[in-house]
Amino acid sequence: MDTIEALFTRRSIRKYTGEPVTDEDIHTILRAGFYAPSAKNRQPWHFIVIFSQETRNFITTIQPYTKMLPLAYCCIIVCGDKLKEKMTGFLVEDCSAALENMLIAAHGLGLGGVWCGIYPLPKVTKAISEYLSLPKNIVPIGLISIGHKGEDRTTEERFQSDLVHFEKW
Repeated sequence: MDTIEALFTRRSIRKYTGEPVTDEDIHTILRAGFYAPSAKNRQPWHFIVIFSQETRNFITTIQPYTKMLPLAYCCIIVCGDKLKEKMTGFLVEDCSAALENMLIAAHGLGLGGVWCGIYPLPKVTKAISEYLSLPKNIVPIGLISIGHKGEDRTTEERFQSDLVHFEKW
């Protein structure tokens, strides 16, 4: 699949078959996260791969939009390190770029994934930080579920020329 096709056909997948995903594919997805752009190339991210059913079940109790996690093969939580990037805005942007890279990589491998927010939801951020024993300088930003697709979703044209402005509004 070429890059443009991957961008235009990637969809959020919330249903999974339960089939195992290879270690090689997980590694490729993680590697894609490391290739994301970041402010001043600080690369402030850490990735936590969660295979544990117990942990994924816990996450569903605190973040209502993660109900698909128990059926996914795993999830990857992307965290930002405040010691590497002191401006929270850039920290969120950098980690978001890594999340998107990993979603596109999963799609390119024929896998499904969906992005679920953690930050800036204080209750969710605090609960995940405590449950995973994150150091004080580490902020959980978002997670993606990963698994073999249990659904196919079509893509409609999203380009809207009336939302594009040149030079000025």
